[in-house]
Amino acid sequence: MIAAPVEYDFSLWGEQDSYYFKSGTHYRLFEILGSHIVTKNRVRGTYFAVWAPNASRVSVIADFNGYDDKKHPLQLRGDGSGVWEGFIAGVKEGSSYKYLIVSQNGTRMQKSDPYGFFWEVPPKSATVIHGLNYLWKDEEWLKGRSDKNRLDAPMSIYEIHLGSWRFNAEEGRALTYRELGEELPKYLGEMGYTHVEILPPTEHPFDGSWGYQCIGYFAPTSRYGTPEDFAFMVDCLHQAGIGVFIDWVPSHFAVDMHGLANFDGTNLYEHTDPRQGFHPQWGSAIFNHGRNEVKAFLISSAIFWLERFHIDGIRVDAVASMLYLDYGRNEGEWIPNEHGGKENLKSVQFLQTLNAVAYEKFPDIVMIAEESTAWPMVTRPTYLGGLGFGLKWNMGWMHDTLKYFSLDPLFRSYSHDRITFSIWYAFHENFLLSLSHDEVVHMKGSLIGKMPGDEWQRFANLRLLFTYMFAHPGKKLMFMGMEFGQYAEWNYKQSLDWHLLEYPVHSSLRLFIADLNLFYRSHEALWLRDFTQDGFEWADMRDGVQSVIGFFRYGGGETLLILCNFTPVIRYDYRMGVHEGGEWLELFNSDGAAYGGSNAGNCGKVQAQAHRSHGREYSLSVTLPPLGVVIFGKKGESA
Repeated sequence: MIAAPVEYDFSLWGEQDSYYFKSGTHYRLFEILGSHIVTKNRVRGTYFAVWAPNASRVSVIADFNGYDDKKHPLQLRGDGSGVWEGFIAGVKEGSSYKYLIVSQNGTRMQKSDPYGFFWEVPPKSATVIHGLNYLWKDEEWLKGRSDKNRLDAPMSIYEIHLGSWRFNAEEGRALTYRELGEELPKYLGEMGYTHVEILPPTEHPFDGSWGYQCIGYFAPTSRYGTPEDFAFMVDCLHQAGIGVFIDWVPSHFAVDMHGLANFDGTNLYEHTDPRQGFHPQWGSAIFNHGRNEVKAFLISSAIFWLERFHIDGIRVDAVASMLYLDYGRNEGEWIPNEHGGKENLKSVQFLQTLNAVAYEKFPDIVMIAEESTAWPMVTRPTYLGGLGFGLKWNMGWMHDTLKYFSLDPLFRSYSHDRITFSIWYAFHENFLLSLSHDEVVHMKGSLIGKMPGDEWQRFANLRLLFTYMFAHPGKKLMFMGMEFGQYAEWNYKQSLDWHLLEYPVHSSLRLFIADLNLFYRSHEALWLRDFTQDGFEWADMRDGVQSVIGFFRYGGGETLLILCNFTPVIRYDYRMGVHEGGEWLELFNSDGAAYGGSNAGNCGKVQAQAHRSHGREYSLSVTLPPLGVVIFGKKGESA
């Protein structure tokens, strides 16, 4: 039997909760807002609490009361917090509900619970009462996580959309969290990735938003299972030694009527003025980061994922849209800040607080910014005036590199600076080099489709691109399907084209990526000094005529010489100056026969000659493979 709500003598709110909530410094709101199964006076039931300060009435409407808004009204707390609450005896886990909110002008709105842990499977939109009960087995991972997430550790990230990675062949559907927990760690382990980054797992109404138009900031999407199933997947990845990052969207949210928009009849979570509160490019509402309760909501969400689901890092989406008031707007369509500038000072303060709190509570995680502008000090500490992120996506490198690789090799010599320019700013931030989902959607074609030439040249270009990327300073990220050269543009509605692995050109590319990951992780020079100038030196950046570059990477007592040939012409007897004489070993060659290459190379080693070149006392005379990279190594004090 479902009883009426108990009077206002029961609450999960402590004496200080309202104060911290109103001041924007309550970062554990998921413990007191939403629905929670509790016991009052030996009576089991569910406590409900929702923030709706401008509502005239709030009720719980649910499957247990026939969605009758008169049966279970909530009461407004008298502390000015704007929170409505109540306890309903007999209500158990699994019941679905919404809040019936009546605005001051009498408008009736049915809203899902912003703090709900579990939702109905879209297109249904009710919240489901659900406790979080999972017995974790990843103690070893958490104990050593700081070593995996350090700035001087190797980081090769596999970006994935869970719903379209691989289908259940028999049933023709996306894999569940449990199935992903069985298959994904095994695959990533075989491929040598260190981390996986999941496109937003938060609950969202529209499949086609890929999770970037979110509503449920405290719930893994129910499309693939329960919150415990999601935890199982993360746990399995951790036990396999794979770190888990998630995309998270604190900049904007979906405007579906059951969500956050116009929540209590007013613009509660978003700005009121559309010049601040509506994103014209994305059709979504923009969070009001200047409102304390909204800041507490968002930071509580981040802490929730880091704590309850053991997430190892958060990639904050669309940071540029948060930093600039005129982002995506024309003149007259935005409101300047109090100083007349275009910088969004409230969002800057929010990001600084978010990062400071996250790192204070979880010092071994990574906060990552998807930031596409030249905003300074994104990855510098907040006490120095920085935004406080650990890593920043290097969008400039991505754009220049893909533009360069799209050129016919015949014309690359005229754009040589595109492939060398990134080093000028490579150490200004802690950069992550990304080849993400954004590069293979919206009619941009696949990554292999961007490469010029015939089939052999396209795959050789792709091996060249990846090897250059892994040798370049910065951490690495690539989107699923790139590792085996998927021809089709990514489609969120269907599985990757795994059948392509039946063909040697695709299977050999996947072998190449696995070997490249292994080589990368095995050589400290490629990651130990990613963010310091002393880990990099140009060997030669000026040979635009032959479209060749060479550079050194230092670290771990080893010197690596990376030589890249961006043309399909084999360069015989190519001379490159080096600091040390003796034998240099050929450690990696992207043109290997096992990878589908021509196998042009240097028979495993080359002897340095006392022949001055490039301002150095010694030099190597080497063979550069066509559209290939060859990496030489030498132990020595200079490393």
